[in-house]
Amino acid sequence: MFGALEWAIAARYLRARRNEGFISIIAWFSLIGIALGVATLIIVMSVMNGFRIELMDRVLGLNGHMVVRGADANIRGYDPIAEALRKIEGVRQAAPLIEGQVMATANKQASGALVRGMWPKDLKARAIIAGNLYSGSIEDFRGKHNVIIGQRLAKKLGLVVGDKITLVAPQGTATAFGNVPRMKTYRVAATFMVGMYEYDSTFIYMPLTAAQVFFRLKGAVSGVEMFLDNPDDVFRLRRAIRSVPGVARVVDWQQVNSHFFQALQVERNVMFLILTLIILIAAFNIISSLIMLVNDKGKAIAILRTMGATRGMIMRIFIISGTTIGVIGTLTGFAFGMAFCLNIDTIRRWLESLTGTELWSPEIRFLSRIPADVNNGEVLSVVVMALSLSFLATLYPAWRAARIDPVEALRYE
Repeated sequence: MFGALEWAIAARYLRARRNEGFISIIAWFSLIGIALGVATLIIVMSVMNGFRIELMDRVLGLNGHMVVRGADANIRGYDPIAEALRKIEGVRQAAPLIEGQVMATANKQASGALVRGMWPKDLKARAIIAGNLYSGSIEDFRGKHNVIIGQRLAKKLGLVVGDKITLVAPQGTATAFGNVPRMKTYRVAATFMVGMYEYDSTFIYMPLTAAQVFFRLKGAVSGVEMFLDNPDDVFRLRRAIRSVPGVARVVDWQQVNSHFFQALQVERNVMFLILTLIILIAAFNIISSLIMLVNDKGKAIAILRTMGATRGMIMRIFIISGTTIGVIGTLTGFAFGMAFCLNIDTIRRWLESLTGTELWSPEIRFLSRIPADVNNGEVLSVVVMALSLSFLATLYPAWRAARIDPVEALRYE
């Protein structure tokens, strides 16, 4: 245990006098460097975690964990297939689905869109849509003339609930006068805002029967979309799903999005390594400041030795001095990083209003807001790493101070 005298001497050494100002400046830079390193690591890791979680929630919440398809482009007898898939342990939902690209037009504006045809009961069970309606009611999603569209698409086309939107199919109708574009007008029953730009600006949901008429898929669907209890069970359930009659191909979310999520993980690991260097540099600053302090206090150390101080006591004095810098810097960085993460979107909006520029563009960043998810284990590892580096940085200067020979240090006094 460290004694009260050792704490008192260490505190005295940390409060540099006027002629020791340079040493004090280096100590302050060390403290600030550790604080910035810890705060930056916590913020960046939390934002990267938030990105991954938000993207997975939205990508998998809308597109499902697995999709089964038939031998040809479409599946017939889809309701019995969906019912058989629901009975497989681990499958939470199985919904017939029609997907198709269209051109959406309204108010002399046009935009590409993706139509997804579903049974109304299946869309109501899709929490990410039913729970994020911007306007209108999910109960109006029925019949052959109502659709639900993304709010950003509605804004782009100048639409509100009750307005008409015209969809143009890429496959035209052959006539005596050539190929005529096939189009149909629908009523906007509701709009949704899930917080991901790509989906809010392109997705249109249509009742399954209406989608079958529009895409000319009488008695057929594009596939059956499934949600699992655990998204990571795709490999375990693949064999059971393939055994269902009528299932020819199975595509899971890891196959479709593997490169995307792997890139996020690689970027996260690289950022961790790069930002750790900030803490490492700050630790080297602790070493340099303590070595300079040892050189400056050589005679004082010699006097302490002649008065009976042991080498262990001298080591502990300088370990306390360096570790105090690391502890204060780490705690400051921890407090700042956590406060920043908890208020990151408020800070972003404040900076945007202050500078008059858009710092976060949903069109580029995919998400409508900056996500941050604080992982307690990661935060603890960052704090422990900073404290450990700070402690290790004190060992050599403390050992050097303990090795000072009192006779040599006082010889020229």
